[in-house]
Amino acid sequence: MVSRGIGLEKVMSFLGKLFSNNQYLSIPPLAVDLEKEEQRSEDYRQLKKRLVEAGLFKPPGPLAGYGTDIIRYTLFAFGAFYLYFNTTGWLGQMGSATCLGLLFHQLAFLVHDAGHTEVTGIWWWDRVIGMTVASWIGGLSCGWWCDNHDIHHLVTNHPEHDPDIQHIPFFAISKEFFNSLWSTYYKRTMLLDAFAKIMIPFQHNLYYIVLSLARFNLYANSYMFLLGPKPKRDAFWVYEITGIVFYWAYYGSMLRHLPSWQMRLGYLLISHIMASPVHVQIVLSHFACSTEDLGPAESFPSRQLRTTMDVICDQNIEWIHGGLNLQVTHHLFPRLPRHNLRAASMLVKEYCKEHDIVYREHFFIEGNQHVLSTLRDVANQLNLLKKVADKEIDERMGRRRN
Repeated sequence: MVSRGIGLEKVMSFLGKLFSNNQYLSIPPLAVDLEKEEQRSEDYRQLKKRLVEAGLFKPPGPLAGYGTDIIRYTLFAFGAFYLYFNTTGWLGQMGSATCLGLLFHQLAFLVHDAGHTEVTGIWWWDRVIGMTVASWIGGLSCGWWCDNHDIHHLVTNHPEHDPDIQHIPFFAISKEFFNSLWSTYYKRTMLLDAFAKIMIPFQHNLYYIVLSLARFNLYANSYMFLLGPKPKRDAFWVYEITGIVFYWAYYGSMLRHLPSWQMRLGYLLISHIMASPVHVQIVLSHFACSTEDLGPAESFPSRQLRTTMDVICDQNIEWIHGGLNLQVTHHLFPRLPRHNLRAASMLVKEYCKEHDIVYREHFFIEGNQHVLSTLRDVANQLNLLKKVADKEIDERMGRRRN
């Protein structure tokens, strides 16, 4: 991506001269306008300067703007444990599971903010907050999430590099995934195997069902990361491991003391399904957007605006979305505190208007329809390829019989 000091025009000129006399090598034409991208980058830096001068990179007021959020966390936690300890029937226990799931859902946004150093603005404290909430309360790894999410922000919606869109065998948002791509993050081939060929043609039908159970995938990713070679075996690692052990001790105890295995299973599923809207919100911002690779000449703001969209909602209910309804501004300025995103988004829209860039935003239902449409289109493409392949096989078998 274009940035100050790269001198991309000089590099391209040098390569052009180097290969000009070689009949076998040539430089493909650029997919973007270099001059336009340089100007977008420069104006992006000026926009960030305006946001800094306006004080929008500082936490907004007491408790860093989380006063009402803390009240919600407390109410959900109180509801979960009050109903758990004071009721014995299905209705009360499933009510407890619902409250616990909603607590997990809301706390996921806090971990997201802490991972971006948005809460206090101090890396150490934000990392401790993120790990405490993620591991000790939710059984997940903030360290894994940061490792994964940083890459997502750098190469948003790139099929080979962005782990947030690499969901084979369950989802494919581009036909590029039909090629069994190599994941540079997971260091493995994302095979379009027999199971994927069964699942993807129905991905638009199974979308919400799969996402409702997505928290179990977070457990798997967290534990594989923590037990793998990537993380340092330092105090943070020990803190996360200890927190996860604590989580399974208290959550496992809650399940164990329920009167029947049916109620235990119900509690497990409800508490995890009620936490799933965060997954719908996360993928909503990107699944229906471009996955095209326009090369290193595309500027950072251009790529983020091309691959991200907002959800239109009233300010009074945006806590439900955890600030991720303003993903466009968040992707442009990842360390901007959540509670300042709305004010900053007004300036981002001005920036887009000046540079003739589409600022994508849809209402929640409309955005989900776009996502389902994308999944359906990809599913239809795979079905078409299968029909063509089957027809070719039938024709060849027919010729052999003749």
